[in-house]
Amino acid sequence: MNKYDIIRKIENFASVETAEPWDCVGFEVETENVEVSKVMLCLTVTDSVVEQARAEKCDMIISHHPLFYVPLEWSDIDIYSAHTNLDKANGGTTDTLIQSLDFKQNEQEAQAFLRFVDFDTPLSLDIFIQKLKKISPNLRYVNNKNIQHIKKAAFCAGSGAEFINTAQEYGADCLVTGDLKFHTALDSQIIVFDIGHFESEILILPVLKSKIGDEIEVIFAREQSPFKY
Repeated sequence: MNKYDIIRKIENFASVETAEPWDCVGFEVETENVEVSKVMLCLTVTDSVVEQARAEKCDMIISHHPLFYVPLEWSDIDIYSAHTNLDKANGGTTDTLIQSLDFKQNEQEAQAFLRFVDFDTPLSLDIFIQKLKKISPNLRYVNNKNIQHIKKAAFCAGSGAEFINTAQEYGADCLVTGDLKFHTALDSQIIVFDIGHFESEILILPVLKSKIGDEIEVIFAREQSPFKY
C-alpha cells in the first residue's frame, strides 16, 4: 500500500491544520520507499520501538508523540506522528478515553482539547474513582474542597492540567487528565484525577488501526508507562 494513502486516511481523521503551531506533526523520517506492507503503531518512538519495528519487518512507524530529535540510526524507516491534531479530532484521544469509560460527552461544550460529560444523576466520588481504576489502577487525585458528588466532569487525555481553570469555568466538578504537578494540585478548586499520561492515551492506537483499515498489516509496539508503582 502506498504510504501516502495511509497518511491520507489518518489526516482525514485528524487534520494537520488543527495541530498547534509549535507541534512537530507529520513525517519525522521520510525515506525514498513508497510502498508499505506492515506498519507499527506506538505512543512514543524509542530505541526499543525502532528495534521492534525492524525485528517485525515493519516499513513504517506511526506514533502519537512527535520527535524533537531524530537519531541518524533511525533514518532507514518512515516515522510519522499525529499529535495535537489527534487530540483535537472528533473521536481522538480524549473522546476515546470518554468512550472507554462508557460515558456520553456533551458535544455542544467540546473545546479544542477539553471534553465534558454531564450526569443526569450525580455520581458519587467512590463510583467515579472505581470507573477510572478500570483504565488506571494506580490513579491519584486531589480533592481540596472535599467534593463528594460529580455532576459534570471534564476530560483531557495526556497532559492537561493547564486546563483546570477552564474546566472550572465551565462548571465541571473535576478534571480527568495526566501529569499533575505538585503546586498545580495545591491550587486546584476542583477535583483533579491524574490517571497517567500513558494510560490516558494508549487507548487511541486501536482507533488509528481502524482508520488505516485491513489492506495492510498493522501491529502495536510493546510499550508501557515508565513509572513503577
